Amino acid sequence: MGYLQVITSIDSPDAADRIGRALVEQRLAACFQVVGPIRSTYRWNGEIEQSDEWLCLAKTTSERVADLITELAAAHPYETPEIIATPIVSGHVDYLDWITAETAPSIRS
Repeated sequence: MGYLQVITSIDSPDAADRIGRALVEQRLAACFQVVGPIRSTYRWNGEIEQSDEWLCLAKTTSERVADLITELAAAHPYETPEIIATPIVSGHVDYLDWITAETAPSIRS
């Protein structure tokens, strides 16, 4: 079993909350944290842009990450959303076990 943190950024806290709740309800993420606002500077369509965004962090397992990315991309309002998954190489065993339990597709609340 592997664990990952998936990050994205989004343009409003309400959209972040909506997406986070859906991912947790579907058991694709054990938790979804929202940090912000942050200030992003990037090049888009040949222009340098700046915007306020909210950084979102989802915790999941390697077994659920592909479905999480698919759902996140479908729900995200951006044309090309930032969606990056990085491995969690170590952690508190009880927390990692909790991620496993909360993302198990066979569990129904």
